[in-house]
Amino acid sequence: MTGLLGHLPGLTAAVPDATPASLWVLVLIFAVGVLGIVFPVLPGLLICLGTVLVWALDVGGTRAWVTFGLAALIYAVGLVLQLTIPGRKMKAEGVGGWTIVLGLLAAVVGFFVVPIVGAPLFFVLGVFLVEYSRYRERDRAWAATQAAIRGVLRSIGVELAAAMAIATTWTVGILSHSV
Repeated sequence: MTGLLGHLPGLTAAVPDATPASLWVLVLIFAVGVLGIVFPVLPGLLICLGTVLVWALDVGGTRAWVTFGLAALIYAVGLVLQLTIPGRKMKAEGVGGWTIVLGLLAAVVGFFVVPIVGAPLFFVLGVFLVEYSRYRERDRAWAATQAAIRGVLRSIGVELAAAMAIATTWTVGILSHSV
């Protein structure tokens, strides 16, 4: 079994069975996905799920596809929780829905204006300005901004938990498939 990645020129000459090499490549891509969750530049959780899909395509068999199915289920549950948990908390704390949308748009602009620190800086600034224009009180706007920051951190936490559950599922799948 050479796998999909084993058909790359030069890779099979260095390693007789390319499956371990391709697995390490996928693990590195999964790690990039996790970094994409912490530093939201890439669709991190989707990259994590994609690595399990590539592995299932590469390895094949019922165990691999059951592993991918479970990972896809975890991904879907993670998305639902990521959208519901922080949103409810932020609404309860008085943060408007448009505030988050405009804050995220400001973060995208900030990412390009000030590399590395621009996205979080512009998010906070954007949320504060929207809430200040809404309430016309600095303390109330700052409290709403802090609630929005906590909401984003909750969302990242849910996404990281989903990624770790996918990683655990994938690890069990890898180990059970090699038995």
